[in-house]
Amino acid sequence: MRLLTRQNAPMTERLPVYAAALWWGSLSVIGFMAVPLLFANLPSKALAGHAAAHLFAAQTWVSLACGLVLLLVYKQNRALAPAHPAQIAIVFVVFGMLLALLLEYAVAPRIVARQNLRLWHSLGAALYVVQWLCAAVVLWPLAGRRGDTYP
Repeated sequence: MRLLTRQNAPMTERLPVYAAALWWGSLSVIGFMAVPLLFANLPSKALAGHAAAHLFAAQTWVSLACGLVLLLVYKQNRALAPAHPAQIAIVFVVFGMLLALLLEYAVAPRIVARQNLRLWHSLGAALYVVQWLCAAVVLWPLAGRRGDTYP
């Protein structure tokens, strides 16, 4: 039996790391860098809010695509992780995807319509941070594999 090193590991073993990293990284960049920069540099808060809404909508689709890839890989290749940690990861992936949908279709329309803006913006920010934490929980064990061989 030939051991696979990190350099020649099949893409199916690297794909969950890439998907989780893209999910967490895109949430980090959009939520904690791009959107604050919009509000700091655009001439009006309305213009910044409009641009931010488009970024968050795109982020929803990135989150859903990454989550779908993770679910498919976990389903097809249960050898990537022991059963219990994989089941925990699946729960966080599904919860993160549900949060993305909730933000896009329940919270964002109310923010855009400026309905009780303080409440919906606070709720949206909290849900976004929880989604970011879900992505981090999924990414952490995948990125933290020790050793230079795959089973």
